[in-house]
Amino acid sequence: MGFITTIFIGLIIGLIARVLKPGNDQMGWIMTILLGIGGSMVATYGGQVLGLYRAGQGAGFIGSVIGAVVLLAVVGALRKR
Repeated sequence: MGFITTIFIGLIIGLIARVLKPGNDQMGWIMTILLGIGGSMVATYGGQVLGLYRAGQGAGFIGSVIGAVVLLAVVGALRKR
């Protein structure tokens, strides 16, 4: 997967996660892209630990969005402290 494709998919996943999680999440485009990419990584590695995915197998689109929502909730909880 190319670098531009990764950024684009990260943006889409990050935007969907921000729409699904209620509340005011003040972040720019770059943080939204990083949120989407990080959510995909959380879903992939978390799924491998839980036995949902094999090594080398990536999380799907829905898993990536769920991972991004979880990551967004963690970031929101840390910002409130």
